[in-house]
Amino acid sequence: SSNDHKLSFRKSKEMCLNYIQDALLQKQWKRAAELLTCYVESLEKDFSREHVNPSEIIWRIGAEILWHHSQSSMKEFSYFMEQMKTLGVKRYLKVNLEHVFHLLCNGQIDEAYQNLSLAESWRFGEQTAIQSKEMKLVQAYRGLLDYCSWCKQKNLLLENGEDGFSDLAAEQEMRGYFRKAAVNLKEIIKIPGVWDVFVKCYVDLLEFYGDHNEAHQVLNEYAYNSKFPANPNAHVYLCQFLKRQGESKKPLISALKILHDIVPSHELMIDFNTMLRKSKKRKKRRLGLEVIFAVLDYAGWKENTKAWSCLARQVKHILLSEKYLDWIKQEWNSRKDWWPAFHFSHYLAKRNWQENKSLSYEKALVAGILLGKDCKYFKYVSHQGCKAQLKRFRMLKKFVNRHNSVYLRISA
Repeated sequence: SSNDHKLSFRKSKEMCLNYIQDALLQKQWKRAAELLTCYVESLEKDFSREHVNPSEIIWRIGAEILWHHSQSSMKEFSYFMEQMKTLGVKRYLKVNLEHVFHLLCNGQIDEAYQNLSLAESWRFGEQTAIQSKEMKLVQAYRGLLDYCSWCKQKNLLLENGEDGFSDLAAEQEMRGYFRKAAVNLKEIIKIPGVWDVFVKCYVDLLEFYGDHNEAHQVLNEYAYNSKFPANPNAHVYLCQFLKRQGESKKPLISALKILHDIVPSHELMIDFNTMLRKSKKRKKRRLGLEVIFAVLDYAGWKENTKAWSCLARQVKHILLSEKYLDWIKQEWNSRKDWWPAFHFSHYLAKRNWQENKSLSYEKALVAGILLGKDCKYFKYVSHQGCKAQLKRFRMLKKFVNRHNSVYLRISA
């Protein structure tokens, strides 16, 4: 009966899709291709009146298989994508964008640009809001390729020095790429979203032509506009821009403070600590200690000599000034249960000494102050340093022994 046929077809379709999914997860591309062929053939033989629209499933699965299949080529992939564009007109722009990504991955930049140009001129019925956003994305990627052409032309002119920029035709061509790229990139970053690559390229264009105010405004908007999703990179780009422009410390410190709150382990925190440590204001020096302690909470920084040097330098300065020991105590209280095993084990002392003596020196100083002269890490490193007759390790041992009372005070 008709109902039995519909039920049977639905079960067969679901079963086939499950098999395809299993093959994709196991990276069995040949098996997945055979199953997809069966799936398409079963749809062609379906005589039920139920409306079936599997074009998106075929597009997404087919693209994945062709991209990974050992016997497929870019020519076959492009042919398949062209078929998918006509199969689902409402998804034309999405399919076109995916096709462009694959062309770019294969270095076929001219073909990608041609596809974007065709997509930009494409129209289907009354344009919906979704299609409008997709069209903006198409234009943005075309702007990105114009930016790549601008970079290529700029590098050629820079290679030739002043003579290169005296070539009026080449300079005008470069300006043309700049205008086309800037128009499209500027439009996409007005829409709330994560547009990192587009923002970076647009700012690069503006900076090259000296429009620093516009660049600053774009980055401020990208970082602080509440309509945009939270994005640590937006604050990173702003901080990097402020550093490049040599802005006063106040706006840079404000931007770095926000980045610290969002990503306390970011590499810019080393610069942030250095700025705060040199400040005359007590509140900022206090924040500097908090920043460097927070950085070293993360495994990626465990063996970073510069980070340990920053902490060692600030701890040593506090000890010598005989002020603000409570700062160290406050930071240490929340870490004393896990930092010893995380940073200052006997195993790490041996490994650090063998691989990086500068690192072991900085860590030993911090370990000796925080855990006292009987700390395993400090005892091993200072012993090895004195045994090797290295002067700074003898001085380190004397310094920690002299200030051992500090350990008793901060551990009380």
